[in-house]
Amino acid sequence: MGRPKRQDEPYSDAMSLHSSAGDSSSVPAPYIDDDAPELDINDLPPNYSDVPAPSEVSVSIPMPMPMIGSAMNETVRPDDFGAKVVVDHESGDQSWVASSIEDPARLEDYINRLAVSPPRPYMKLVGTHTATTRDSKGKEEKNTVTDFDVMVELTPYLFSDAAYRESWSRLRTAEDGEKTYRGTILARRAVGDRSIEGVGHDLQHPLQEWCHRFAASPAGLKRFTFRRRMVGFDAEGVKHRLVELVRRTNYRGHLRVELVTKDAHVHFYNEARINRWRLTSWIRWLFFLTLTFIFTWPYLFLRTKRWEVVEARWPFSETDLWGNKKYISISEEQWYNMWAQVICRAVLEKRQTLLDQSDLRRAHEGDPAFNTGSESVDGALGLFRAGMNAMNEVNRQLGWGGDC
Repeated sequence: MGRPKRQDEPYSDAMSLHSSAGDSSSVPAPYIDDDAPELDINDLPPNYSDVPAPSEVSVSIPMPMPMIGSAMNETVRPDDFGAKVVVDHESGDQSWVASSIEDPARLEDYINRLAVSPPRPYMKLVGTHTATTRDSKGKEEKNTVTDFDVMVELTPYLFSDAAYRESWSRLRTAEDGEKTYRGTILARRAVGDRSIEGVGHDLQHPLQEWCHRFAASPAGLKRFTFRRRMVGFDAEGVKHRLVELVRRTNYRGHLRVELVTKDAHVHFYNEARINRWRLTSWIRWLFFLTLTFIFTWPYLFLRTKRWEVVEARWPFSETDLWGNKKYISISEEQWYNMWAQVICRAVLEKRQTLLDQSDLRRAHEGDPAFNTGSESVDGALGLFRAGMNAMNEVNRQLGWGGDC
């Protein structure tokens, strides 16, 4: 059985990353790949047309799609000798210093290739409380204690089919009416823009034109930023439900729920000695420890011309012209029903980890029976598990995580 036909993609005036060169429409023609390997329907998330209304959500919970690793973001690198690439291991942001980026065609090619990799959004829940202790002299000392720190990745739900890399991702450039960096020190609208007065329409310049403008700029220090962003996700609604979920466990500490995105930015710096220095760790630490950053930071800020005019948008959902919302994979309601039990369990167990499919499977299938080959060991482990479950239940009843 061949691969099923792709569904029609929603209308957008932005450029699709899956459009062929020279197409007059942003929506690619459907095709059939008869040589594609056979897929089990259970391996695929539900189509957006199959998503039920929130009141009709079934108790049965679909399994998530395969996780997308950060290695996807590491396959594109500058091809000129001696180029410098610095990756922030916390955020996944990249900074390049390369002479090739001042070639408009090569810069455009880099961005098109980087746009194929998705951003990596996470729902992050952190609970803390303040513990007050006294030393031998009776002096009070307050410390912040982390009760739990759990994350769930949303990247798999930006694809309708992760195996075939099918998504609704599109490159978008800034409109004239948007306030952003356009080869300037400060963000501003395009010169001569009349949209703020209600006259005319916002114009979008193609990526090729922005690459030529960047290359033609005589500025000594330049930075062109490419951004990836998830759109169409009701982050505030999901945050509200997760806060309620944690508070129902009678947690009394300080709770922070946020949407964080990794691999979101790639900064292109022109080849210049100062740009190499600004990305060298030991030089940055030297300026910080000697407090000379007080003088160098204003210099770099005023000397660097910035472009932030292009982004790759990865829709979680899109709304058509008639107001109908369509999902690329699953809805926020389905996502919450899938992960709520897993998150609640991780919070009560005070875990600090990234939750994955193994946690999802364990939460919905129950704990496996111990089978070490020794009845006494199995019994002891069973009693320990029962004790932990009892403690979690006591926490639910009496409250836990408050300042002390």
